[in-house]
Amino acid sequence: MKTEEKLNMTMLCDFYELTMGYGYWNSAYKDRITYFDVFFRDVPDKGGFAICAGLDQIIDYIQDMHFDEEDIAFLRSKKLFSEDFLEYLRNFRFTGDIYAIPEGTPIFPREPVLTVRAPAIEAQLMETFLLLAINHQSLIATKSNRIVRAADRRTVLEFGSRRAQGVDGAIVGARAAYIGGCKGTACTISDELYGVPAGGTMAHAWVQMFDDELEAFKTYCRIYPHNATLLVDTYNTLQSGVPNAIRAFNEVLRPMGITKCGIRLDSGDMAYLTRKARKMLDDAGWTECQISASNSLDEHIIQDLLRQGACIDMFGVGERLITARSEPVFGGVYKLAAVEDENGTIIPKIKISENVDKITNPHFKKTYRLYDRETGKAEADYIAVYDEVVDDTKPLELFDPRATWKRKTLTNFTARPLQVPIFRNGELVYQRPTLQEIQAYCAREVDTLWDEVKRFDNPHNYYVDLSQKLWDIKQELLRKKK
Repeated sequence: MKTEEKLNMTMLCDFYELTMGYGYWNSAYKDRITYFDVFFRDVPDKGGFAICAGLDQIIDYIQDMHFDEEDIAFLRSKKLFSEDFLEYLRNFRFTGDIYAIPEGTPIFPREPVLTVRAPAIEAQLMETFLLLAINHQSLIATKSNRIVRAADRRTVLEFGSRRAQGVDGAIVGARAAYIGGCKGTACTISDELYGVPAGGTMAHAWVQMFDDELEAFKTYCRIYPHNATLLVDTYNTLQSGVPNAIRAFNEVLRPMGITKCGIRLDSGDMAYLTRKARKMLDDAGWTECQISASNSLDEHIIQDLLRQGACIDMFGVGERLITARSEPVFGGVYKLAAVEDENGTIIPKIKISENVDKITNPHFKKTYRLYDRETGKAEADYIAVYDEVVDDTKPLELFDPRATWKRKTLTNFTARPLQVPIFRNGELVYQRPTLQEIQAYCAREVDTLWDEVKRFDNPHNYYVDLSQKLWDIKQELLRKKK
């Protein structure tokens, strides 16, 4: 039996992907080129947009796609697959194309986040991993971005490893939180693997370990004079914690000429306590001492604390970030959009449902983001057929698919394709940015959105429209399927 350290992620697939793959193998669809889209239908927390993340892990997964001898033996034991098919899997590698929206990009419902063009078996086998990577990391990056925006330029750190849903949830969750705007994490291994800055100071156990709170603080200041953040709520925040912190700073740091330090609160009425603590610190001359707060925070609590005048410089956010507790499912799906016939002609495919939201957009598509030339703000996304080019020298009329009577005409705009090539013929062609570059890019792109789209309550519906050509193709397919 394989240990967790030796898991082959190619086997992280729903079993029906293997049974369908074998079905394609035994039919005329074995080598049929297919087009699958990853997209999502609703923004978590009823927000105005989401943040794309997870592509880097997908690249690693695709480059390592294979079936080893243990996997072949296991599949043989199921007594469902022929030896010819198992031999095909033994020599399996990805040979197709991948197009994707770069990590850190704001994304909207129903637009392709990632598109796979590949033989049917290859495209089918990767469904589960593509979805779990994008769904999980986009969920956490989106939640992180909401929390960071609520903090209004104050530092936010990810503190949630111990409450994450599994090992991977903690490790790549910290990565996704960093993309969304967190400045660091408490998760050491995420720093080692991805370069998410890890840091930390003390827990209540440190203070409890000593017979005296003041001695606990002074000892810590002596060991970490340039990183002295003291947890002041172990016993009584205002009567002992903050006064003892001030005394430790005075007796240990001040003689060294150190003026930068911090205190952290993990309980109590944060608005009241931080205001009182700020005054005590300032009156004692420790105006550069930063106040950090933690304890079951999210974007709404942070926003309320700041409205109440809380004096907080840094937020440590744990379980409600790393689990996206308020809405812990992203809901991305993987749907067939087109196939190629024997002559290479692309034939659009559509999925129809009585639930209108589940009717898919057919064909191999290209999505453009349209920016106002004067303001630089994103005005709309425009989904077109793959061979269409947006002429930004001519007016473009759009309508909101969720309210078809709402129309909008753009006249002074630029158009940028959102998806970029990642793999061509199975070979990586994408220059992978650093995590720090992804975070900076995310901040810039979020800044292009209007405040009305970014607000938490009843955000403005951002336009995501179909080109007339794509709309006509979709309507024709719907008519034929009646």
